Amino acid sequence: MASVRAFGPWLAVLAVVLLLSALRLRTLATVVSLAWLAWCVWTWVRPTRRGPR
Repeated sequence: MASVRAFGPWLAVLAVVLLLSALRLRTLATVVSLAWLAWCVWTWVRPTRRGPR
């Protein structure tokens, strides 16, 4: 169930992008897509958070 829950945000962004595209708001859909891509890249490359030793 945890692996399915991990896809929730991805599916939500996909639904928003598809909805915006269907409403012919493709510029906004592009902005949402690029923002999501930037967020994903940031979460992959950000420094790890280390607590106090």
